[in-house]
Amino acid sequence: MVLVALAAVPLAAYWLRQAAPPELYDHTRQRPGNAQVAALLEGEQLVPPPSLPPELFLQAEVQSARPLIGSANREWALLDAEFRQRLLAIFRLMQERHGYELVLLEGYRSAERQAALQALGPTVTLAGANDSYHQYGLAADIAFVREGRIVLSERDAWALRGYELYGALAQELGLTWGGTWTRLRDLGHIELPRAGVIRGR
Repeated sequence: MVLVALAAVPLAAYWLRQAAPPELYDHTRQRPGNAQVAALLEGEQLVPPPSLPPELFLQAEVQSARPLIGSANREWALLDAEFRQRLLAIFRLMQERHGYELVLLEGYRSAERQAALQALGPTVTLAGANDSYHQYGLAADIAFVREGRIVLSERDAWALRGYELYGALAQELGLTWGGTWTRLRDLGHIELPRAGVIRGR
């Protein structure tokens, strides 16, 4: 009888794990299936590209699409280390595979800045203070650089194709791409969801 009870414990644990809803598990740490991607993440520590001149972010097109972009934080060091390496892998692969040069528009974002952006209305962001992975260094917004200018309009066919390639790579690396959102699609946004970081997620 004791042996039966002991044997039942691992069987019950296995059954509970199989029956539990998948959202209880953090799948973001899975090894990417693509060998080139896996090698990038497990090999050398990728380093951020050189910073672009601040005036490029003040172009009318950029400011129109990204309110308050002039005060956005673009310090790579403030991003979570794991997320930073995945993002840098995307930067490299977009260049090597597709010829697109990427630029970081915004990474870490304070709770105060998040609240200020939310106050601009639902076309800017739906997330309030501490409800965005930006506050934890686990999200970033990007655009493309072409002929010395930042290009982010999805009305530009070249940029739209770039976003599609970027989104596919992000998902390949286990990241969530804002281009799949239905309420407020954000083609330049990616994040690394991590259980327990944001309340209620």
